[in-house]
Amino acid sequence: MHIAVMGAGAVGCYYGGLLARAGHTVTLIARPSHVQAIAAHGLRLQTATSDEHITLNANSDVAALKDAELVLFCVKSSDTESAGAQMKAYLRKDATVLSLQNGVDNAQRLQAVLGQDVIATVVYVATAMAGPGHVQHFGRGDLVLGQHARSEQLAELLSQAAIPSTVSNNVQGALWTKLIINCTYNAASAITQRPYGELVQQPGMWQLMRSAHDECIAVAHAAGVRLDAPLWPMIENIARTMQGQYSSTAQDLQKNKATEIDHLNGFIVRQGQQLGVSTPVNAALQTLVKALQP
Repeated sequence: MHIAVMGAGAVGCYYGGLLARAGHTVTLIARPSHVQAIAAHGLRLQTATSDEHITLNANSDVAALKDAELVLFCVKSSDTESAGAQMKAYLRKDATVLSLQNGVDNAQRLQAVLGQDVIATVVYVATAMAGPGHVQHFGRGDLVLGQHARSEQLAELLSQAAIPSTVSNNVQGALWTKLIINCTYNAASAITQRPYGELVQQPGMWQLMRSAHDECIAVAHAAGVRLDAPLWPMIENIARTMQGQYSSTAQDLQKNKATEIDHLNGFIVRQGQQLGVSTPVNAALQTLVKALQP
């Protein structure tokens, strides 16, 4: 299959690399620095057990996705509409688009721009760009796809490429689960510039994170979202299984880039205001991160 990755940062490079390694034709739409490095040496994919260079296509021109049958859309939440508009002119009408983004409303926003179906996809992976064309993997890598006529087939294709994938009949609940995990970890990791394992060892940090979590749960319940399982045990486990991981928000601040905080804790704050749920901890985390970003 010809697969394109729109906005190939750490997440997109990781999944694109695995799909190329499995024999698919993959084109990464990425920043020029990554494109140049990949053209020269291939994509360097480094995991706990391997370090390899994978041959695939990379281009900074969005027109390079014009033949793609499947597009993994991995841009920042704040860029959803603008990147979607750039992509629309080149996207095949029969292409399948997966939104692999943080936040809970990107698939709907992107679908409105494209005028064709977008499958919401929940991403559980710990990755980072260690340099141009060099992606590091720290943990997990599974995907949860929303229901669609093509979802089962795509989940099988992804699983065969060493990307464990399932289809959920409650993808909104799965998106909110990921959102609440992000709201619990991302800002705290960014503000302290500590990876998860160190973060939770700081005095009072678990209590702060639990307060952020509790506010998110209250907002989710008020919004009528069905969460399929208690989240706090999952959140505690992340500190053990991803000890060396910095949140994506922390990585953005390290690179002096704008963050997605308005679509994470900021989304909870806005939803809380609309639903009459108080969210002072999430508001404070949003405010502090915004004060630190460019």
